[in-house]
Amino acid sequence: MKELKASKTFEVRFSEVDSMRIVWHGSYPLYFEDAREAFGKKYGLEYMTMLRNGFTAPLVDLSFHYHKPLIYGMTPRIDIIYHPTDAAKLKFTYEIRDSDTDELLASGESTQVFLNAVTNELMWEYPSYVEEWKKKWLND
Repeated sequence: MKELKASKTFEVRFSEVDSMRIVWHGSYPLYFEDAREAFGKKYGLEYMTMLRNGFTAPLVDLSFHYHKPLIYGMTPRIDIIYHPTDAAKLKFTYEIRDSDTDELLASGESTQVFLNAVTNELMWEYPSYVEEWKKKWLND
């Protein structure tokens, strides 16, 4: 099975840091969200595509591991990797790396489930469009 990975470089903005110029912990979910959007754009799994197909994919688990601080003015890269599962969910891992040295600065993971967009019912099986997506991108 192929590894599906996307990367995005971003600039640490002043509004994301504390008085010590270190990225505030609450900024990391936004970085991970930006990575999920970059992944969706690259592989055709955008949130609006999900919604047009009648589903949403809320986060049910999100974790971070801080290895070294991100500092104001840095331009790190975030890598996102999709991990297929038999269960109807989207699992991703993340690595934020220094763009110059490739040093690992932070890592994390997330899990999303599928809900019917009208009834908010949990989907126990992958929506058909996601099954088609998996066939297209995961089969060699």
